[in-house]
Amino acid sequence: MGNGAAGFSRDVASSDAARRGSTRAPHACRARSRGVRPTSRRARLDARVEPFVFIAADLVEPVVDPSRLARAPGDDYKIKVWNYKLRRCLFTLLGHLDYIRTVQFHQEYPWIVSASDDQTIRIWNWQSRNCVSVLTGHNHYVMSAMFHPKEDLVVSASLDQTVRVWDIGGLRKKSIAPGGDDGVSMRGAHSANTDLFGGGDAVVKYVLEGHDRGVNWASFHPSLPLIVSGADDRQVKLWRMNDTKAWEVDTLRGHVNNVSCVMFHARQDIIVSNSEDKSIRVWDMSKRSGTQTFRREHDRFWILAAHPEVNLLAAGHDSGMIVFKLERERPAYAHHQGTLYYVKDRYLRAYDYQSQRDAPLISIRRAGGAASGSGSSGPRSLSYNPAENAVLINFDTDGGSYELHVLPKDAANARGEVTSESRRGSGSSAVFVARNRFAVLDKSSHAILIKNLRDEVTKKCVPPDAQTDAIFYAGTGCLLCRSEDRMVLYDVQQRTAMAELATPAVKYVSWSADMSLVAMLSKHAIVIANRKLGHACTVHETIRVKSGAWDDAGVFIYTTLNHIKYALPNGDSGIIRTLDVPVYLTKVFGNVLYCLDRDGRNRQIQIDTSEYMFKLALIQRKFDQVLTMIKSGSLCGQSIIAYLQQKGFPEVALHFVKVRDARGFRFRFRFRFRVRTLIVRLDPRFVSSLGGAAVIQQPIRLLHPSEANASSSWGILVRFFV
Repeated sequence: MGNGAAGFSRDVASSDAARRGSTRAPHACRARSRGVRPTSRRARLDARVEPFVFIAADLVEPVVDPSRLARAPGDDYKIKVWNYKLRRCLFTLLGHLDYIRTVQFHQEYPWIVSASDDQTIRIWNWQSRNCVSVLTGHNHYVMSAMFHPKEDLVVSASLDQTVRVWDIGGLRKKSIAPGGDDGVSMRGAHSANTDLFGGGDAVVKYVLEGHDRGVNWASFHPSLPLIVSGADDRQVKLWRMNDTKAWEVDTLRGHVNNVSCVMFHARQDIIVSNSEDKSIRVWDMSKRSGTQTFRREHDRFWILAAHPEVNLLAAGHDSGMIVFKLERERPAYAHHQGTLYYVKDRYLRAYDYQSQRDAPLISIRRAGGAASGSGSSGPRSLSYNPAENAVLINFDTDGGSYELHVLPKDAANARGEVTSESRRGSGSSAVFVARNRFAVLDKSSHAILIKNLRDEVTKKCVPPDAQTDAIFYAGTGCLLCRSEDRMVLYDVQQRTAMAELATPAVKYVSWSADMSLVAMLSKHAIVIANRKLGHACTVHETIRVKSGAWDDAGVFIYTTLNHIKYALPNGDSGIIRTLDVPVYLTKVFGNVLYCLDRDGRNRQIQIDTSEYMFKLALIQRKFDQVLTMIKSGSLCGQSIIAYLQQKGFPEVALHFVKVRDARGFRFRFRFRFRVRTLIVRLDPRFVSSLGGAAVIQQPIRLLHPSEANASSSWGILVRFFV
């Protein structure tokens, strides 16, 4: 990831002007020794917080709660419970005698746990608005307290250099009474265990000692019996527990200042920590070593939080917060004819579109996530060579690297048990360019290396642009070379640039089946060009473009964060349907889209192709198909009429208006189409009404059917001029 990692995305500046000018931050204001008091600050709600994460003004604890309640701790000894949709405080919980450090909702029960500098932990019932238990035992400020996601446990961290695990099973049993409407009712309103010295509802189960200085944070693993803690001794410690005891497993060293917050990642076997040394570090749980580091130049980090559903993390720092991802959500994939090759977990898999058979082919050592210990450095892209049955997998680790795998012939039947012949090398991009050749962009030597399948260099080329930072397949012996503001079509054999096209920074390239059209996808735009990079159109989007694929008719289907859309070669585009979750298109077969979701699952989505196929037939002047589609009645009349008016096809638009009476005629007339003649079939009782319509709307001349040579005795010829 490094200092400029793309995995860290949005940086949200704080709106609190006072905090900008202050050099103190939430944990910086804590006492380093007895008798030194922190600087008082009032906690308030930041009204600009996005719905997916709530941040208190002190960035003490990001939260999301299904009941739309958010809680904010503060230096005024109060806990305020907010409706973050309405952005107003609902009520205040009083009881702590000193500054409150953290608060957290229970996932099941209407409880809030809070940690305070008064050396206590309190559990509150937010329905009855009372304190139901006071946990005492720490002899210094309690810096954090967290519920276990599944069990009746609480873990706390204190400046007394200990981590404590509390059993709150007694509180749950005391608070639950049978006989309610749903079998469970809360009666914490009259709990007697609200005195300062606590009671029997919550008892200390373990006391974890090992840190040399005050402990700032401790949290549970979401599924394993593990605890992680961070302290002022600059260490991150991993603990394991069972029914009878808890013990230290290992210590992670790397931070050079106080560790402010630490947590387990919900999806990967990694630990994420941040520190006053202005860094966020990612640790591999299996290797017990650091894998990634992100630094800020001036801001110390204080807090971390994970979104409960989406792959997002938030980190609070002196100037505000950042929201980021640690793993790549777009799967690496490539398809050939009826088979999709993609990477999921530790395997290269093959999915047959027709039979829908999905099978692992080979085990891959570096497939991202826990297997590689590389977090966001999972596979970035994949290139398949059907002639040699080989794949190239690109990674972002170490400035760019690739793996070459030649697949065994029986890989499809080996169920992933086979390990292929693998070769590894460095390079920011690697793609096949011929039957037994692939190209690698080597930024260190500023060269494009042509290699054989034994990973031996056979040719070296100078990129067409000094700023070339990526290469894409462009047919046998050709590459598309990307620089900051353009794409260059490069002939590897001739070592010459054949064409170039100004584009935004391109992330992905998709060729049509016959290689006649190419779609170049950037962050917020799609550039469509022909084989020689002749510009066809550019489609702009306000939200991120995720993926795309060509259908057999030459229409580019693409996805954004929440829509499936189409783009025609003439620049026309539109929405096909909305999406509940983002997907990545792999293939289009008729009205069926094949795609991968963020979990690497293959999905099929049915779409209605009527609109874009109608527009395509119109562009190609296939009017027989146009009339057939009009008669089928599957198109939306109003939107299509507006489109036909805009594109100069008024005579086609007339077919969408059914003239059964004079009212329909007036409606049709109001479009003021620039046509010469219109033949309308009407019942004779409406003929008299047409004269009135003509006087009101436009000059009109009614002719007798015999004069107009109409095929029907009841037909009339309406000739009007616009």
